[in-house]
Amino acid sequence: MPEVDFCEWIGRTDESEDFIAPAPLAGLAATLDRDWEELAEEARVPPLWHWLYFLPRARASELGQDGHPLKGGFLPPVELPRRMWAGGRLQFHGPVNVGSRAIRRSVIQAIRNKSGRSGQLVFVTVQHQIFSDGQLAISEEQDIVYRGAAADGAQGATPVKAPIGAAWQRVITPDPVQLFRYSALTFNGHRIHYDEAYAKQAEGYPALVVQGPLIATLLLDLVQRHQPATRIRSFSFKALHPTFLHAPFTVCGEPAGDGRTIDLWAQDCHGNLTMQASATTL
Repeated sequence: MPEVDFCEWIGRTDESEDFIAPAPLAGLAATLDRDWEELAEEARVPPLWHWLYFLPRARASELGQDGHPLKGGFLPPVELPRRMWAGGRLQFHGPVNVGSRAIRRSVIQAIRNKSGRSGQLVFVTVQHQIFSDGQLAISEEQDIVYRGAAADGAQGATPVKAPIGAAWQRVITPDPVQLFRYSALTFNGHRIHYDEAYAKQAEGYPALVVQGPLIATLLLDLVQRHQPATRIRSFSFKALHPTFLHAPFTVCGEPAGDGRTIDLWAQDCHGNLTMQASATTL
């Protein structure tokens, strides 16, 4: 695909409103094997669980072959067929209150063309601001990457080995039910997470792909399991390599010496780094 200039899309805005109902939170708690009644006592949305709201609800006739909404609405009509959430940066300013009316204001911040070992890439950065009861609660930047079709013999990035000896570790064995539940809760129709034939034949993956946002959520869930009273001030993450079904992966955490920063990462069963993240606490 020749390089296309999407400058006219930069600055494009969108606004949506949602009711922060407790039912999706209870569903995610069950998916993560957590006790929602215990978490619900604070009546606020746990960090990253706001991804259960402001969901795209494109009609069936408005979906592409991959299960995503067709391009060219809010997001630019990039012709590259494969798209994934590559990473993000978040600041938590205040609570998103359960039972509140919340507003999300979004703007396309940047669009960049790049060339990688596997071909052309287009990165789209979207900025969101989420307001709960009229107060700014979350500032977020999301990086979405578009890639060309899978090609035989194309080489991806060389795997990087994960650090050894994390203070916190939890082994996760993903299964189809977990992937289905998370896709359902986030209304994510991307077929690489539930349609194995499509994932293999159309996108060239060896198995179903574990959702990047689910892995990021499990990383912060690791913090909450070890430090339940901790308040998260900021979180950033970058997906480095896909994680696939049928093999366990490990979420890891290492608190820094400053008492406020926590290095987080996920690694596959071969010890390769699949996601790198960092959290700061209040």
